[in-house]
Amino acid sequence: MKHFLIAAALAALFLPACKSNQTEADAYGNFESDALLVSAEATGRILDLKAEEGNILEKGAVVASIDSTQLVLRRDQLRASIRAVAAKSPAIAEQLAVYEKQLSASRQQIKTLQREKQRVENLIKADAATTKQLDDINAQIDQVQEQILVITGQRTASGATLNAQKGGILAEIEPLQKQIIQLDDQIARCNVVNPRKGTVLVSYAEKGEIAQFGKPLYKIAGIDTLILRAYLGGDQLGSVKIGQAITVRVDAPDGKYTEYTGTLTWLSEQAEFTPKVIQTKDERVNLVYAMKIKVPNPDGRLKIGMPAEVKL
Repeated sequence: MKHFLIAAALAALFLPACKSNQTEADAYGNFESDALLVSAEATGRILDLKAEEGNILEKGAVVASIDSTQLVLRRDQLRASIRAVAAKSPAIAEQLAVYEKQLSASRQQIKTLQREKQRVENLIKADAATTKQLDDINAQIDQVQEQILVITGQRTASGATLNAQKGGILAEIEPLQKQIIQLDDQIARCNVVNPRKGTVLVSYAEKGEIAQFGKPLYKIAGIDTLILRAYLGGDQLGSVKIGQAITVRVDAPDGKYTEYTGTLTWLSEQAEFTPKVIQTKDERVNLVYAMKIKVPNPDGRLKIGMPAEVKL
């Protein structure tokens, strides 16, 4: 309705041009755009802000930066805590290596005894040795094998204990790592990234101010495609439908028009009264229907708020 108030007041300016072109317009309106409010996602002093009114910003551009010193310090502190906790982690491989050396020595001893046993058995066959010598070697082999079982058990128990200790330490480190990930996200949000290409309509903050989480920084509107909001009378509804191509005209020098082809994207289902800015009382009681026409603006000549007229 606000856009129509302006458009209706300017209708008289369009009529002479239309007459000179001998083509009456079917509706009038003004261009608008879906504006997006960009807010701070961090709290701190604004170190840089490039969102001045009228600036054209590209999508993905870093528009503002917010002081993240305290967040960085907290992250460094957490990293130091992780290193301190990790230093308490047991050297499992080194400690278990002691048992591996003992097992290796015992296995080597078994091999030596096995060779000695074979030698004694050969001597017995030649009546050059006694069975007592063989029994003594078998006893030594049994003893070493028992030692291997004991060492293996000790290694298993020690490994379980060390792994339990390491698991407890990792349990302490994991929440610290999660906090670092959270801080990394907060630090990244200190850089305000522009979400869409467009023109800055309003800037709500300045460099050096303190930004608060959720505080609006600027409002931006897309310029590649604009929306013309215009109004139709009830008798014109039958000549339009959603998706229809519609001719939109804007003023050009020497009483001429520049034409654009738009697409009707929305048509109100409810009628509303013509605004009071219309001069005659009879016209003010007429019912009209709002419509939106999407108009491509590749060259950027169309501006938000610019008046235009529609030819069906």
